[in-house]
Amino acid sequence: MALEKKTSPITKDTKSELVFTGKNYRLLLISIGIVALGFILMMGTTGDIYDFRRTLLAPIVVLSGFAFGIYAILKK
Repeated sequence: MALEKKTSPITKDTKSELVFTGKNYRLLLISIGIVALGFILMMGTTGDIYDFRRTLLAPIVVLSGFAFGIYAILKK
């Protein structure tokens, strides 16, 4: 009964390739900035709760930031 040596799928000859590139990380940081901008717009400075900026503009900016983040993750 001879014992066979199991080889690892990662050998010294293969290159380790990262999933994300530098461009993906930059796009992801931009999307985080867009989401943060949306939340800052949602805070507002005036006392009016039903302001256009708080109720319509800020949620659209936040959702577009999340959509851009999904694009940044899925981009090859």
